[in-house]
Amino acid sequence: MSKPYVLVLYYSRHGATRTMAKHIARGIEQSGIEARLRTVPSISTTCEAVEPAIPEEGSLYCTEQDLSNCSGLALGSPTRFGNMAAPLKYFIDGTSAQWLSGTLINKPACVFSSSSSLHGGQETTLLSMMIPLLHHGMVIAGLPYSETALLDTTTGGTPYGATHVAGQNNRALDEIELSLCLAQGKRLGELASKLS
Repeated sequence: MSKPYVLVLYYSRHGATRTMAKHIARGIEQSGIEARLRTVPSISTTCEAVEPAIPEEGSLYCTEQDLSNCSGLALGSPTRFGNMAAPLKYFIDGTSAQWLSGTLINKPACVFSSSSSLHGGQETTLLSMMIPLLHHGMVIAGLPYSETALLDTTTGGTPYGATHVAGQNNRALDEIELSLCLAQGKRLGELASKLS
């Protein structure tokens, strides 16, 4: 049997969600458990469009085994009209085998997102991302207000999960957003260690 790990599964179009995923992974590893970064391929309405088997840059594509064998899950997406991006939704919609077998039941999970504006639907995106995880029987872990950065942020960060406001110019994550990503990862890693 392999060593326990927390899967950090994300889709990122312009890099902000990928940066968040990396910092959440750092927080997970600070808790003493391995973090496994994975992404999903883009999707297209053109049937002939094919993604390479291995992405040219960034994380590897997630496999069914990556998901089934994880001890916890951090799920991240850019905000698309108050919902998760279609490639991530497409991947999640294909997890019936894990649902039928119950492989994710009682495993901790968290969600994170980036949007182009402060009122771009971050919280509805996070809530909509939680719904399939609840159907899988996962235990949702938000960000408690003991993370005082939640009280200081004027950009991203919610009790539902870490967020980032990229703005029109793809603004880099600020110190508070980064600290909340680390805190969320650390909390998820600690919960995964306790529950596995």
